[in-house]
Amino acid sequence: MDIRKSLIKDPGKILIIKPSSLGDVVHGLPFLNAVRTCFSKAEIHWVIAKGLEGLLEGHPMIHKLWIINKDAWKNIKNVGSTVKELKVLFRELKKEHFDLVVDLQGLLRSGVITAATGSPVRVGFTEAREGSRVFYTHKVEGGKNIHAVDRYLKIAELLGCDTSDICFPFPLNKQSSSPIFHLSSSVPHPSEGYAVLVPGARWKTKIWPPEKFGELSSKLSLSSIIVGGKRDINTANKIVGLSRGKALSLAGKTNLKELIEVVRHAQFLVSNDSGPMHIAAALGIPVFAIFGPTDPLRTGPYGKGHAVIKEKISCSPCLKRTCNDTKCMKNLSVGKVYEVIKEKISNNII
Repeated sequence: MDIRKSLIKDPGKILIIKPSSLGDVVHGLPFLNAVRTCFSKAEIHWVIAKGLEGLLEGHPMIHKLWIINKDAWKNIKNVGSTVKELKVLFRELKKEHFDLVVDLQGLLRSGVITAATGSPVRVGFTEAREGSRVFYTHKVEGGKNIHAVDRYLKIAELLGCDTSDICFPFPLNKQSSSPIFHLSSSVPHPSEGYAVLVPGARWKTKIWPPEKFGELSSKLSLSSIIVGGKRDINTANKIVGLSRGKALSLAGKTNLKELIEVVRHAQFLVSNDSGPMHIAAALGIPVFAIFGPTDPLRTGPYGKGHAVIKEKISCSPCLKRTCNDTKCMKNLSVGKVYEVIKEKISNNII
């Protein structure tokens, strides 16, 4: 069935389901932009995971955020409260009478939420996991060896949307003209220039050793600001101690909106495969991305002007969350990373 014939000409309500993770939500912004442009009168809702809502709060393109506590749902001890929450969620979603629901997540949980809306048009990927594709009325072949941004836009194209202008519309921060100096009196002014370091990652296998980040920071001509969550505080402090006074840690001190502003004013960013890396790429900040177990073709910094730095290891990318010998990260020298950065700077690419 042709999905464009199945759609009403101008859907009144659209639901996008993309709860997590941080980088994946960022990758979904061009899809949001394409759909908003295509269906200018539609009321667009978005299902987001608790803890990530700050990324989309106040977004002028989004009418309502549906915040789900998916991490709590995973705990078997919370089964009673989870069932109650899901019943309320499903009931309230069904009341909205969505004309179109798009599941960009492609997991069992998101598939069930898609079906619970009762929407006549429910779109997802053919290769969606955990059996979630059985809940869709229409399926799109996204492909595996393709960047997530381009994959999501395939659905937008099928809906008849123009995807030629790829834009990452971040919600406007009213304080964007006043960077977050209140977080620390030592934060450099953007006019002085600074680099952002992101030493954390969701997978342990994606982490370049903090000792190497510390040495790199000591070599850079710019001061460095280290960002991350509370779990990255000890790592960040170690990097600061090895930076010879060149680094400042804001790990655990920023919310998502403040993180965006720190990144927005940076000269460049050095990062593991992480959410802040994708924020920088979306903002047009040059990224030096350190990769090992993951595939930069699929999850690397999107767009031009970025550099992916990795070792030539036969087993990389392995896509493994655990490994007894992360040589793909350990073997990557500070010298190699520094030379790539130095070359770009000297050639005025940054």
